Parts: sequence; C-alpha cells; structure tokens
Amino acid sequence: MVEPIIQSPCVKICTLDTQAGVCRGCGRTLDEIAGWVRMSVAERKRVMDELPARLAARRPAEAPVNG
Repeated sequence: MVEPIIQSPCVKICTLDTQAGVCRGCGRTLDEIAGWVRMSVAERKRVMDELPARLAARRPAEAPVNG
C-alpha cells in the first residue's frame, strides 16, 4: 500500500517568531520548512502532529471574563 503524500501546512503567512523559532503561520521551524520536500511521509506526519500544540503555545491566554 502506498502512503499518501502529506501536503505542506503552509498557510501563506510566512513570518518567523524569533523567540519561539517557528513560523507564525504554520508553526514549522526554518529547518522543517527548508527540508519539507526531502522529508519522508513519517517525518512529515511527525511534524504535522506537533503543529497544533506549537501554534496553541504561541497564542496568548484568553483574559478571564468578569461577570
């Protein structure tokens, strides 16, 4: 069985967060962006699995609602 190719997670918001070392748009590191085309399906899957947590960690915590 042939594994499907995992497409790039790029969302065309290519700005580096220098403190976190990741793209603000997709959450990948510069090394991951540069090496994406050479990564195996397993490597791409690993990166894709990590992205939601990376992006969530960048978002400021929501302020509590005073009620």
